[in-house]
Amino acid sequence: MTDKNLSKLLEQLHDELGKVDAVDDKGRELLRSLDDDIRKLLERSEGAQTDESMLERLQDAIDHFEITHPNLTSALSHMMTILSNAGI
Repeated sequence: MTDKNLSKLLEQLHDELGKVDAVDDKGRELLRSLDDDIRKLLERSEGAQTDESMLERLQDAIDHFEITHPNLTSALSHMMTILSNAGI
């Protein structure tokens, strides 16, 4: 996966995060953390890397929003798969 493709996917996920409304305190904190993580990845140049804590936050968000926000959950799951397949 090229940096351009990864950036495009991260931007799409960032847009999807912005569409989420009516979340509880834990959900807001998860979204805020993921938003920060995505911004950091988008700012990096070649060889963007994630850390374990970002992947854990991504999984926590998937678990938290699974029932209440299926579109967001789908986008988060897709991003997790892509990052995993890309070795990030």
